[in-house]
Amino acid sequence: MSFVNVPAGSHFPIQNIPFGVISTASDATPRPATVIGDHAVDLRAVAEAGLFNGPLLKAVAKDVFSKPSLNAFMALGRPAWREARHTLQALLAASGPVVDLRESQELQAKILVPLAHVTNHLPAEIGDYTDFYASKEHATNVGIMFRGKDNALMPNWVHIPVGYHGRSSSVVVSGTPLHRPCGQILNPATKLPEFGASKKLDIELEMAFFVGTGNKLGDRISVKDAEEHIFGVVVMNDWSARDIQSYEYVPLGPFLGKNFGTTISPWIVTLDALEPFRVAQPHQDPAPVAYLQDPTQDKNTYDIKLEVDWKPRNHTEAHTIVKSNLKYMYWSFKQQLAHHTINGCNARTGDLCGTGTISGKDQSEFGSFLELTWNGANPVNVKGETRTFLEDGDEIILRGYCEGLVDGQNVRIGFGEAAGAILPAKPFSG
Repeated sequence: MSFVNVPAGSHFPIQNIPFGVISTASDATPRPATVIGDHAVDLRAVAEAGLFNGPLLKAVAKDVFSKPSLNAFMALGRPAWREARHTLQALLAASGPVVDLRESQELQAKILVPLAHVTNHLPAEIGDYTDFYASKEHATNVGIMFRGKDNALMPNWVHIPVGYHGRSSSVVVSGTPLHRPCGQILNPATKLPEFGASKKLDIELEMAFFVGTGNKLGDRISVKDAEEHIFGVVVMNDWSARDIQSYEYVPLGPFLGKNFGTTISPWIVTLDALEPFRVAQPHQDPAPVAYLQDPTQDKNTYDIKLEVDWKPRNHTEAHTIVKSNLKYMYWSFKQQLAHHTINGCNARTGDLCGTGTISGKDQSEFGSFLELTWNGANPVNVKGETRTFLEDGDEIILRGYCEGLVDGQNVRIGFGEAAGAILPAKPFSG
């Protein structure tokens, strides 16, 4: 338990301790933080008070927690991440030998900030962004739509975690609105491309992991060591313009249909916080090649409940239209990272890797409007509003959380929201 009040159903109990970057009206400088209940915990203030006194952080805490991103902290490695998390849990505990913060109103005033007074920023400087295609149900649905049941999955899909390199510059933090993208779209009647605003603007319900420590160019990260390199996980919406994407993706894959915006939740949840929720990933048939197998672990994914809420334009309430789960994902985080580096590609601190859309077997678990409406054939209808794809003014809110017993308490370990609204396309006069 924490001495800080944690409301029922909060994503942020003391068993979580995620990491992010905040600023406030009184101090606009972005700096690292964690969150407990309805309060951010200013890690720069914790460091300045000398409360990070463990062997790995004592000498460097003031430096790494005064940076405008988490990269310097992430680069320290998993032992330092664990030390920070354990220190913060001890400081925030309702009882125990560490009393500095619990018994000092002065320190609490400096360190604890109501979330209502906080502005969230991107938690890391993202050098590179890779998006995978790791859900078998999603890949199969898309394949059936465009190639038919007999050719739904491409032959390589069950052998490698398929992915493509995205655009890190357009990754944004939750709450950032995005303009409807424009591009060339094939006119089905004339079979010629026409320039215009996307009419098939979509979402992708994803999760993503941040690389904490990378590898040298030419080296590899093995699947059994991959979790030591993964700093933590966020919820992600890979917004997609399906009509632009469908015209451009042959022969080299997604480009303008994807890189206009990708939204992530502001708090990075560590693998240590997710540890109690490990589960087995789906059976892989055929068995992956050796470099994608980890004989030391039989639970390689996490039971993370995922939700998509849709708030139509001019509505005051959002409505849940999708409930899915990370555990459906065919290729695990560590398989994705191991495959990414098997050719000697150097992952770096702050790199972001998305899972691709996460879908389950039932329609209520499909993680995109493309699947929910079967490419527009079966519109979604909620409270009198009908959609095939998103309209201007619509807002999408993604959430993810684990729920169950941790240390004898039933808790919810969550990620907060990855939310964004769609603005009209900007006029083009070129």
